[in-house]
Amino acid sequence: MDMNTKKLKKNAFRVTKVRGVTASRVRVPGGHLDVKFLPALQHIAETYGNGTLHITNRQGFEIPGIPFEKMDEVNELLQSLIDGMDINQEEKGAGYPAAGTRNISSCIGNRVCPYACYDTTKFAQRIEKEVFPNDLHFKIALTGCSNDCGKVRMHDFGIIGMTVPQFEAERCISCQACVKACNKKSTGALTFVNYRPQRDHDKCIGCGECVNACPNMAWTRSKEKYYRLTLLGRSGKKNPRLGENFIKWIDEDSIVKIILNTYDYVTEYIDPQAPGGKEHIGYIVDRTGFDEYYKWAMKDVELPEIAEITKPMYWGGIKY
Repeated sequence: MDMNTKKLKKNAFRVTKVRGVTASRVRVPGGHLDVKFLPALQHIAETYGNGTLHITNRQGFEIPGIPFEKMDEVNELLQSLIDGMDINQEEKGAGYPAAGTRNISSCIGNRVCPYACYDTTKFAQRIEKEVFPNDLHFKIALTGCSNDCGKVRMHDFGIIGMTVPQFEAERCISCQACVKACNKKSTGALTFVNYRPQRDHDKCIGCGECVNACPNMAWTRSKEKYYRLTLLGRSGKKNPRLGENFIKWIDEDSIVKIILNTYDYVTEYIDPQAPGGKEHIGYIVDRTGFDEYYKWAMKDVELPEIAEITKPMYWGGIKY
C-alpha cells in the first residue's frame, strides 16, 4: 500500500521500521488521564495493533503494530479519547489534525504533591487548548516547583512554579524551622533576626520550602500564582543545551501570550528548507538574534510589576 508519509505523520501516526505498519500517537495533555479511557486503548492495541502500549517520554501513548489500511478505523475509535480530553479537532472521526507541537507535559502538580505551587495539569490543558493543532515543532513542559521533576529546562518553554511566601509574625514561634529548611534545601534566602525570619527577595526562588517546614503555618503560599519561564532548552544530536531563565515571577496569562507570539515569530523566520518542516526555536533565535525574538515574544505582553526579565540572554551547551 502506497502512503503519503507527510500526511501520515500530520495525522499523528509514526513511520516505523516495518513497511506498511504504523503506530498511533495519543495525546494526554498534562499527563493526566481518566481510567475510563484505558479500555479503549486496550481495544485498539489488541484489535489493530500488536497488543502493546508504549508510554512516551512526553506522557502520551503510542499504539504500535497498526496496518496502514486500518488507520481510519483507529481514528474513529480514538474519538472518545479526543472528546474526553477536550482536544481541539478539525473533523470528527479523523483523528489528530497535527503532530508538530508535541504533547504538553507536566509533573503531577499540587493536586497530589505538597511541594508543587500550582495545578500543573490544569495549566498544561489550558496551553494545549491555546496552541493545538499546530505543525510547528514546539516542546512545552511544566513543573510545580524548583525541584523540576518535569525536567522542563530541556524544552523550548519550561514553566516552573513559584510562590511569594507570606509571613504572619503572630503565628511564628521562633523555632527557625523555615530558616534551616531554606539553608539546607534551597538558596539560604531566610535569616533569623530578632527572633523572626527575614526573607531576601533577591535570593528567594519561590520554592515554598519555608511553607512546608513551618509547624504553625506562619508561612503560606501567595494567593497569586507566579512562575519562572525558561527558554530554548533542547536535546538531540546537534548542540544540546539547557534552557535559561527568561522571566522570574511571571504570571500565567503572560506565559500563554509569549508562547503564542513565538508561533508568529517562528512562522516568519523558520527555514523553509528545514528537514520535515521542523526547526528548533533555538536555532532560529541563534540565526535572527535574541533581540529580534524578544521584540516578537513580548508584543502586547503585560507583565506583573514583580516580574524580572533576564537580559542579555546567553546559552551555553555543547557546540559542534
